[in-house]
Amino acid sequence: MEITINQQQHQFEDLCSVTQMLAIVLSGEAKGIAVAVNQTIITKSTWQTHLLKDGDQVMLIKATQGG
Repeated sequence: MEITINQQQHQFEDLCSVTQMLAIVLSGEAKGIAVAVNQTIITKSTWQTHLLKDGDQVMLIKATQGG
């Protein structure tokens, strides 16, 4: 299946949850990350159960410090 993540195409063999996708794409801890799928924010409490589908558009937003 093909998913677009931050405007880049990614191929996945099987259905995967947001948590699984983050582990693959970020190769590490997803701390300070917000996730939107098809322009809808996905709360962190549902990352493990929210399954991504072929053609989904995912946006990852990383919190930064500054001022």
